[in-house]
Amino acid sequence: MSTEKNGAEALFNSMVNQGVKYVFGLPGAKVDKLFDLLEYSNDPKAPKLIITRHEQNAAFIASGIGRLTGKPGVVATTSGPGVSNLATGLITATSEGDPVVALGGQVPRNDVSRLTHQSIPSKELLNSATKDSVEVQDANNISETFANAYQTAMAPKSGATFISLPKDVLDDAVTDDEIKTLSPIQQGGADSATIAQIIDKIKHAKLPVILAGMRSSSEEVTEAIHHFLHKFSIPVVETFQGAGVISRDLEKNYYGRVGLFRNQIGDAMLKESDLVIAIGYDPVEYEARIWNVDRTGEIINLDSIAPEISNEYQPDLVVQADIAKTIKDLAHNLPDDIGLSDDLKEHLHNMQVSFVSQDEVPSETSGKGLHPLEIINALQNQVNDDTTVTVDVGSHYIWMARHFRSYKPRHLLFSNGMQTLGVALPWAIAAALERPGQPIVSVAGDGGFLFSGQELETAVRLNLNIVQLVWNDGYYDMVKFQEEAKYGRNAGVKLGKVDFAKYAESFGATGMHAETADELKDSLDKAFKTSGPVVIDIPVDYSDNIKLVSTLLEDVLN
Repeated sequence: MSTEKNGAEALFNSMVNQGVKYVFGLPGAKVDKLFDLLEYSNDPKAPKLIITRHEQNAAFIASGIGRLTGKPGVVATTSGPGVSNLATGLITATSEGDPVVALGGQVPRNDVSRLTHQSIPSKELLNSATKDSVEVQDANNISETFANAYQTAMAPKSGATFISLPKDVLDDAVTDDEIKTLSPIQQGGADSATIAQIIDKIKHAKLPVILAGMRSSSEEVTEAIHHFLHKFSIPVVETFQGAGVISRDLEKNYYGRVGLFRNQIGDAMLKESDLVIAIGYDPVEYEARIWNVDRTGEIINLDSIAPEISNEYQPDLVVQADIAKTIKDLAHNLPDDIGLSDDLKEHLHNMQVSFVSQDEVPSETSGKGLHPLEIINALQNQVNDDTTVTVDVGSHYIWMARHFRSYKPRHLLFSNGMQTLGVALPWAIAAALERPGQPIVSVAGDGGFLFSGQELETAVRLNLNIVQLVWNDGYYDMVKFQEEAKYGRNAGVKLGKVDFAKYAESFGATGMHAETADELKDSLDKAFKTSGPVVIDIPVDYSDNIKLVSTLLEDVLN
């Protein structure tokens, strides 16, 4: 038996044992013992406590840690609204496969069912937002509860877990030892018979295409895909969360990203393909009812989890196994002389030439703001392959997903399961913490930025080098242009004017305006050399947004 301790100490020690580096959140009376331990511990392995300006943003930062590292980010809040404010962040993490462990204070056990101060059914409230939601009833169970929540958050499909912690449980004595460091979750690769079956389908396909989804974007899986492509060079279509799977040296294999509207080169590629190899694909990213509705070819589903079957998605072969191990075995066993026909190679080359031409900045612009491609072009010229770029939701999100290139997995981050406003700056904070010394860029619209813009103070306090671009047009434009395309007018989308450079300065950050392409280039040059957060306010002209819903393939606005 260990020396007697209380529940808060057992929880703190459990986080140390699992290697938790940070705890994000807001304080309160129900969790003050835990926060006190985090603030004043002399243990060099103690998690760093980072206080945020809103619980939702704390959950977003924790999910950013989860996406970047594959290990759960941890968020801790007090009871009542401290817990309920977690809901959006946790449901986003669960939808998009980002491991998070959320800790929520709770009233003492004998008050849970009473109408007392901040008493809410926390466990039940967050049950639908998480993979698992529990309330600890015995202080001796705290460590094993945390260990199981940590493991469940990481297990495929990764997502959020929640632990409700009544105050008297955190106060109670604990005599049991804490759970030690967990062993990694291991899966085996597909067996030899399955490998042979996959290879047989590949050999008989005229145009096999890889659809790289969210679970293809780990370093191990991406490396395995690269190995496969060096053996057999075929087209790859990325989902938004699969961004960066294709490295710079394999750019000839990149045929765009798919999501939202079915009118991209990737959509054409999937339709032409007689064998789609869906790797780590999740329907929440881009529903099969959009891209698979009129195809006649086969589908191989290779993933660490079983797929969701629907009328529009019934794979011809389902392989549930370790993705990286299976792809490496495939590459090893492919025939040395395998390849696409010369006619097909020429066809693919012509498609790609047309695809690349779409990235060119128009020769004539309105002069009423920068064209989206002018902003993307300036940013693309500024970054390197190690730059992490986080993208909020809005019209800029579609332009970035279609035209901005990224060559390393999980270096271009999108919210594509929930399309949650406000994620970009919190994710950028996570990236700045996990990737110190590397450039970090956050891209948001003027609407979404103010969902979490208060975390500029957090970034300033931590002296994080984040360059925040705000595409400013005074509307919730992603809704506006779709309303206009459907109804010929817009409703409920007009916003008031904000000077985001002055807003930044009020937090102690650096604020800049960039109203021309030359000014944007100069501002980016300065911003990347400036210590601490920088916000660049950029007027944008979205007149060409109608092109985002133009028809390459028959589509329905959604």
